[in-house]
Amino acid sequence: MTQQTLTEPRTAQRRRRPAAPAAPPAGRRLRPRTMVVAATAWLLAAVFLLPYAQMVITALRPADELRDNTYLPEHFAWSNFVDVWRESNLGSNLRVTLLVAGGSTVLVLLVALPAAYYTARMTFRGRKLFLLLVLVTQMFQPTSLLVGLYREFYQLDMLNSVWTLILCNAAFNLAFAIWILSAYIGSIPVALEEAAMIDGLSRFRALLRVTLPLALPGVVTAVIFTFIAAWNEFVMGLTLSTVPDSQPLTVGINSFVGNYTVQWNFLFAGSIVAILPVVVLFAFIERQVVSGLTAGSVK
Repeated sequence: MTQQTLTEPRTAQRRRRPAAPAAPPAGRRLRPRTMVVAATAWLLAAVFLLPYAQMVITALRPADELRDNTYLPEHFAWSNFVDVWRESNLGSNLRVTLLVAGGSTVLVLLVALPAAYYTARMTFRGRKLFLLLVLVTQMFQPTSLLVGLYREFYQLDMLNSVWTLILCNAAFNLAFAIWILSAYIGSIPVALEEAAMIDGLSRFRALLRVTLPLALPGVVTAVIFTFIAAWNEFVMGLTLSTVPDSQPLTVGINSFVGNYTVQWNFLFAGSIVAILPVVVLFAFIERQVVSGLTAGSVK
């Protein structure tokens, strides 16, 4: 066999290779529709971000420039954030808010996970009625129950207590957590748990090792919504906590609004301290929140 015979198949293979796709032109123009949509999106983003920019600028204004008719101050007073921490109970209010939001979230998970798992996996008499009652509880607002809650906790001598705010916030956020977790667990195939139990796991261990990791986006969704709702709660904190050191952050910020004057620089500085942790937390787990909200929508 000659060398020419060996090189012919290789030459044929090289000729059969498909040609590389042509590179897109460098000067590609955008469509008018794309430009209009992009400009509209930037305009809407600016409209929603302008109030936050104004809040940051006002938080950095000196006290003697609060009444100036200028958008930017002549001098930025970065000491406002230090002064608002020293001259108020903002540290104690932040600690109370962290305890209330964290405690409410843990309590909701401890109750909502078993309830959601049972309603998603078991068929029992009254199941639809139970789910209907869960949805009905979403109709009750904390404001309409404040008088009864205040009398009850007054008789139990539990006013100005962190546990009181934890119980109330957990009770009003429990229904949403059960609903979202039940929808997500219901979308997970039962065959996965049955296979784990055939391998020797109990139902509880199959829940921990199989179902719970798969339901993590739904759990994260319930956690973030419960945490944000407890973090932003104002009415119950104002009514059930009258001592400044035991009030949450939302109520503590309201103390900068007086009868005759408003400390705008301290008010907005405290507002930035209040919203920054929630914004950072939501930015980290945004994808899991979106996937948890769409759970069970596609079968």
